[in-house]
Amino acid sequence: MNIPKQIANELQLKDEQVISAAALFAEDATVPFIARYRKEKTGGLDEEQLREVEDKLNYYSLLQDRKQTILKSIEEQGKLTDELKAKIESSIKLREIEDLYLPYKPKRKTRGTVAKAKGLEPLADLILNRPNYDEDFEAELSKYINEEKGVNSAEEALQGAKDIIAEMISEDADVRDVVRNELLDHSIVQSLKTKTKPDNKNKTDVYEIYHDFQNEITKLKPYQLLALNRGEKDGFLKVSLGFNKDELLTKISDTYFKFDDSAFMEILIEVVDDSFTRLIFPSIEREVRNYLTEIADLHAIEIFASNLRQLLLQPPIVNKIIMGIDPGFVSGSKVAVIDSTGKYLEGSTIYPHPPQKKIDAAKNYIFGLIKKHNIGLIAIGNGTASRETEIMVADLIKGNNLDCHYLIVNEAGASVYSASPVAKKEFPDLEASQRGNISIARRVLDPLAELVKIDAKSIGVGLYQHDVDQKLLRKNLDVVVDSCVNFVGVDLNTASASLLTYVSGLNPRLATNIVQHREKNGKFKSREEILEVSGIGEKSFEQSAGFLKISDGSNPLDNTFIHPESYSAAKKLFELTSVPLSNISQAGLSIKNYVDKNGSLKSAVELGIGEPTLMDIVDNLLKPGRDPREEMPKPILRSDVLKIEDVTEGMKLMGTVRNVVDFGAFVDIGVKQDALLHISQIANKYIKNPLEVINV
Repeated sequence: MNIPKQIANELQLKDEQVISAAALFAEDATVPFIARYRKEKTGGLDEEQLREVEDKLNYYSLLQDRKQTILKSIEEQGKLTDELKAKIESSIKLREIEDLYLPYKPKRKTRGTVAKAKGLEPLADLILNRPNYDEDFEAELSKYINEEKGVNSAEEALQGAKDIIAEMISEDADVRDVVRNELLDHSIVQSLKTKTKPDNKNKTDVYEIYHDFQNEITKLKPYQLLALNRGEKDGFLKVSLGFNKDELLTKISDTYFKFDDSAFMEILIEVVDDSFTRLIFPSIEREVRNYLTEIADLHAIEIFASNLRQLLLQPPIVNKIIMGIDPGFVSGSKVAVIDSTGKYLEGSTIYPHPPQKKIDAAKNYIFGLIKKHNIGLIAIGNGTASRETEIMVADLIKGNNLDCHYLIVNEAGASVYSASPVAKKEFPDLEASQRGNISIARRVLDPLAELVKIDAKSIGVGLYQHDVDQKLLRKNLDVVVDSCVNFVGVDLNTASASLLTYVSGLNPRLATNIVQHREKNGKFKSREEILEVSGIGEKSFEQSAGFLKISDGSNPLDNTFIHPESYSAAKKLFELTSVPLSNISQAGLSIKNYVDKNGSLKSAVELGIGEPTLMDIVDNLLKPGRDPREEMPKPILRSDVLKIEDVTEGMKLMGTVRNVVDFGAFVDIGVKQDALLHISQIANKYIKNPLEVINV
């Protein structure tokens, strides 16, 4: 099997692209590094394509290993034929080779193996292979009666033969494929309400719409399946597959038997029914349910990942002193002020809401902080007492004519962060409750830098995230965070260890070493100094350097995505255009004009680099130090509050998309409850997925 060719065919890529990507992966190159700095080698494969290639390489590597194990096992049994070997070697699916291996797989004790041990296999072969049998069958059966082996009657002998045939049918790869495809294509997924069990009688039954539910398997929505799975797990629902059993039994007979009629047809019809009911269906039903769950999991995770990406890539709000408020009733509302770099300045707890109702004292405290620190923005968490806090803040701003705005921030995960080792290390002298509102404020200042400190699953932009495959969820969310961090790049002199961990070529240990080196020796003045950090070698430097930026260092190129390996080519461009390197902010247009006039291919050859690398250099010089997030939609800032009573039919409102799900989007329009924008109302055309139109 030619794995690169197979992958290229599946992904519609060129063979050499897959071969080059595989070689780079073998050298421990990361996806962000290859996508940005090895375009010449891969023919410009982007991150998504590279991850698909990587997944396929891992899958086919696992497939090849499994094939070798299976072939060896069957060969040791002396049952490996050329035909079987060819089938296994040519297969491109794990499921196919497992089906082929099933008859040879070491088994626990079954009715079929017991019957074989009693010497009844020849009788089973007779029933299967002699359809024109016209002798005395009762006499034949009597030959197999053997009390020493536990066969006490002709009926027991016949039943043993039936058990052997039933297992043979159930282990046939073609039969399993027919049943599997029939259930996947034509069955009905149905659910019924169960009788209340002791373990669920104290739980709330929220599955009323699934109490008597059915849908064609091909039309079942992923969120419906996840709901059915959860309802079944909670003990409220019984989920099953509906199908035409008679049709399935006929298809099994047509697939397995090599004859149209047999003297034993009555026996064989009974055996097929037993094989399907007792052996095939329970196994294939589990497979089908697992397959549907995998598809639903992947879909839910893709939506979560897309939402998370948009959330992480929200543009930072720069050059503002920000106040964060974590609202609450009995325990009060926590207030914290951070400066434009995220440094904590001061904070306290106020009690404007019931039961204390110290609203005047709370307003005076907030007003004093706004004046003292020249606060331009207030970030209010969207949890308990959020609406009441919003009304108070809006009233304060309006009543005092303050040049200040506020916005509502999704506080999901703030409590997780506040109790984490990262938070304790950042603010060892503060209580956990006070750390949470610092996080709320910092989420506005720089969402990416702050949210990477929190388990992505806790950020609250998913659907059924606690029900899906947790290992797969973690892997995919880590990929999103990894992609976002490297897409934006990080400031080497301000980035936390949490943020540095996700940089290409780095890990938690190296990230910690960088921060410790910075604390001990002061700011990095150049990218080359990274090599002085303990544990950073040539390979980790190569993979990480281009994503680590220095805004005020000795080399202006260090504040771009231009990799140090391309510095000589970049400097030559400056020489050819007679523009000093120190004038990098004005150099881009001159260099672009030179390349356009000279021709990009000719210029690349002249510089000794590839054309894609040249165009990346030019692009970076046009916008040195650019933050890619600047192009994303800005958050909506408010200075006044809207009541639900103010909302009238026909009113148009600007809102913030908080979460996108299969059936629509939840939008904060400034009233207490998020509005549901149903998928049917999102666009003036049919859309399959809300993400085609809107994002968090």
